[in-house]
Amino acid sequence: MPQTDLISDPPAQNASAAAAAAPRPRKVPRIVVLGGGSVGLYSARRLRKRMGRREAAIVVVDPRPYMTYAPFLPEVAAGSIADRDVVAPHRRALKRVDTLQGKVTNINHGERKIEITPEEGDSYEITYDHLVVGLGSVARTLPIPGLAEEAIGFKNVEEAVAVRNQILNRINLASSTWDPDLRKRMLTFTFIGGGFAGIEAMAETEDMARAAVKNLTGVDQSDVRFVMIEGSDRILPELTLEMANYALDEMKKRGIEFHLSTFLSSCVDGHVVTSTGVEFDTDTIVWTAGVKANPVLGTSDLPLDRMGRLTVLATLQVVDADGNVVPDAWGAGDCAAVPDLFNPGTFCPPNAQHAIREAKMLADNLYSTLHSGEVKEYKHKNLGTVASLGLHKGVAILFGKIKLRGFPAWVMHRMYHVSAMPTASRKIRITTNWVGTWLLRREVVSLGSIHDPRAEFRAVSAPVKPKDAPAAPAAPAAKDAEEKADK
Repeated sequence: MPQTDLISDPPAQNASAAAAAAPRPRKVPRIVVLGGGSVGLYSARRLRKRMGRREAAIVVVDPRPYMTYAPFLPEVAAGSIADRDVVAPHRRALKRVDTLQGKVTNINHGERKIEITPEEGDSYEITYDHLVVGLGSVARTLPIPGLAEEAIGFKNVEEAVAVRNQILNRINLASSTWDPDLRKRMLTFTFIGGGFAGIEAMAETEDMARAAVKNLTGVDQSDVRFVMIEGSDRILPELTLEMANYALDEMKKRGIEFHLSTFLSSCVDGHVVTSTGVEFDTDTIVWTAGVKANPVLGTSDLPLDRMGRLTVLATLQVVDADGNVVPDAWGAGDCAAVPDLFNPGTFCPPNAQHAIREAKMLADNLYSTLHSGEVKEYKHKNLGTVASLGLHKGVAILFGKIKLRGFPAWVMHRMYHVSAMPTASRKIRITTNWVGTWLLRREVVSLGSIHDPRAEFRAVSAPVKPKDAPAAPAAPAAKDAEEKADK
């Protein structure tokens, strides 16, 4: 039976319009990939490599026209890598794959329909034959007073750039501020969440802040205060306790302040209040306290677990609560609960290492299904864990037994992640950035105005308010009249 492409049109006014609005037969199956991140990009590339246009139509849907390689966001925030170099443009990385820029706002798998809402214009629907869900995750926030108004997230490259500009801007302003309380507030930088994202972001930006203050008169190193608030009794839960404590001790030696087993209670107007009674003022709050599956899945008819993730088999096929495979639906990455076969009863962690490999296995299994082949289970033993603690500093565990600290761990961190970055051009650009930073030192210039580039233009374009003109002197005749009236 030929596939059809359903198009929503207004009622036809005549026979010819009705014929034009009728479902059109589709010559090849359409595979729609939701999300252009690691799962979406790598699965679409692998599918296109294995199947030509005459075998399948592949469409990737994402609100951004590029994939962000999240492990490099801390280095973007620190100015070690240019922001454009940690993204892979879809138009360049997804050759011979169609892309649609818009936000997925509804998934109706029963009718094989997707609703897409572009940044401008009306929403529209597309149909599909096979669905790949790689929508990733969003920041997991809590109803904390002041959080939405004061904090900056750390999930995309725009936020990483905003964090860098915010920190450098506060340092520059503090150097010309004489009010001691205001200076203290400006130079206090708070990070919430002691996982990989939070620790790496804080460590890298603390290094950058120290470099900025070094040659800046008016601010001493002792004035800069970095604070980490973490709800558990340790940092970096992905590492062994021994290595996590090593990272904690090294960062404390740099003067970074840690509040473990502590929760953020309020941050209204930048006044931080914690569950342990600690209070202080800050102009900079960075939220890195976990992620959750993309909430659009909650409005779909696809089966989810209690954490809002797609329920999938190790073959990356979506399954319902009874373990029955949902036809033509696949999922991987942060938004899917992928069983970890090396650790029964657990799920694969939401990181780039697993997402990229899951995407490739998903594509291979989907290809096999289309060609009546067998599907395989995703099984990947963690190669290791690496974390950067700033320039030339790091911690790593390789193959579960090789422990690296300091410079060797930092080198391993960079080698691994640059190898995982898609496209050769991006690998070259990132390596060039590192060489340039090593030879010429990193740039510590704040470009905060880029977040509102029209502010200055609006200010100079506003009509000048005229000053109140002095009262004109009274005419002689009027003066005589007033004197007579007074008599």
